[in-house]
Amino acid sequence: MRSRRDLLKSAVLGGGASVVAATAMGSLGPEAAFAATAPTKQKVEPGAPDPDFAEGRIRSIKDDTMLVLGSNMVLHTIRVVNGTSLWKLGPVGFDAAKPGDGLYARGVRMPDGVLAAESVWLNIVNIKGHITNIKDQTLHLDHNGQEVLCHVVAGTSVAIRSDGPPTTDLSLLRVSQHVQILGAWRPDTNEVDIATVFSPH
Repeated sequence: MRSRRDLLKSAVLGGGASVVAATAMGSLGPEAAFAATAPTKQKVEPGAPDPDFAEGRIRSIKDDTMLVLGSNMVLHTIRVVNGTSLWKLGPVGFDAAKPGDGLYARGVRMPDGVLAAESVWLNIVNIKGHITNIKDQTLHLDHNGQEVLCHVVAGTSVAIRSDGPPTTDLSLLRVSQHVQILGAWRPDTNEVDIATVFSPH
């Protein structure tokens, strides 16, 4: 059986992998963006950048390719294929990607240096803090001394408590409670749309 990496290479090189479902190529789950380790066939020296990972902000988009400026000022060329999974508060199509969006991407580095993306997460953030106010479907979060406005998105946002399953009922959240929020940043603001609120109790 061919690995998903072989299928991805085949798709990029025109080998007929265009009908591969996105979920077969890469995880749609936003938690995977922050995985401590990612599958890679290349040996990476300790402290060296992972060649199969890229992060930064989208500078431009042309056809199926994004030019991304990393936080270390390195430019990445990232190609999206039919098997690429994309997340922006939920699974989305490539047309949801916009210049200015933040980006994490995992995939396969091609011989020409292009990163063929297995999974792309747009504007994803993973922040911890305590709730200072709850008003009008917005949680005010103190994150390391900075206020972040976290918006509840109807039909999307869920809360997960340590003692229960995910729920769309966020009414149990309380001021002063410590939480972890996984969500989508609104570029160039201090605002986040909530995907998941993790609460210890």
